[in-house]
Amino acid sequence: MVDETTATATNATTPLADIVVGVDGSDESFAALKWAMREASLTGQSINAVFGWTHSWDTNSDEPDSDESWAHVRHEIADELRSWVEQASDGIDFDPERLKMTSVRASGTSALLQIGKDAQQIVVGRRSLGRVARWFMGSLSASLAETAQVPVTVVRIAGSEDETVADEIANSLTPSNVTVHYTQGASPAKPAQRPVVVGVDGSSTSLRALDFAVRHARVHELPLHVMFCWQLRDLGAVPGHETTVPSTEEGQAFAEQVLNELIAKADIPDDVDVVTNAFHIPASKGLIAASRYASHVVVGSRGLTGMDAHFLGSVSRQIINFAECPITVVH
Repeated sequence: MVDETTATATNATTPLADIVVGVDGSDESFAALKWAMREASLTGQSINAVFGWTHSWDTNSDEPDSDESWAHVRHEIADELRSWVEQASDGIDFDPERLKMTSVRASGTSALLQIGKDAQQIVVGRRSLGRVARWFMGSLSASLAETAQVPVTVVRIAGSEDETVADEIANSLTPSNVTVHYTQGASPAKPAQRPVVVGVDGSSTSLRALDFAVRHARVHELPLHVMFCWQLRDLGAVPGHETTVPSTEEGQAFAEQVLNELIAKADIPDDVDVVTNAFHIPASKGLIAASRYASHVVVGSRGLTGMDAHFLGSVSRQIINFAECPITVVH
């Protein structure tokens, strides 16, 4: 652990880079912009609201063919951006002087990767695609999280299509005339009071995820739950079992030892309340389950990429698609 005074001094002398937010006028991007503004109101960061646009967004007429025509298009886009920002900022204590609006003639993903390459994080909303659509079409947020070199935070809107279908399933399986709700099992705590959860596995990427989660928990004055989700094949050689398969109990003991050693080496301020747990469960399942009770989930980007990630699913992609709270993927 580091001394609280030292940590505070370090944070005070090291200003954070901007938060870059993808906006397009959708409900999801409003949620992302609101989340970023609330974060910046606590950290003092600046925000760059980025809209990547193409000709099809603006008009059904022919493509502008002069500098004057292009200037008119850019002016219309700037007006639209200002309107979106005004709506999203309503009721949030955020200094408008720290907000920049940028429009780029490019796809949303390309614009965010280009402008956000040096950001502290990129924030986007999770699209309301159903599971089948996400499987075949993929999602912008998951692709961005796999490609970006900075942390990517994906903000989810409550009351998604998945929740509605889950309620229908719960009622179809309940032998009663009483209507039930799948969400009844969620945490009774308000979202603003729920802990920050970070998944670790001992890798350098998960250690960077831990650093991000520590800062987030401290800024929001929330407890931090560090989860090590393990399976025997992930533990490597367990001492004393180099040529044999350890029992689940022995694997659990070793996982707890690895987790305790990781926490002992981490720079965590004394004013952050830390809880550690090792669970014998695949990481994606464990962290998705935790997301029902967390205010925020942070995870490293280790896992499959490219076509393998699309068809088999990386841990971060699965969590982005199915987590029930905001998630940050750290590289």
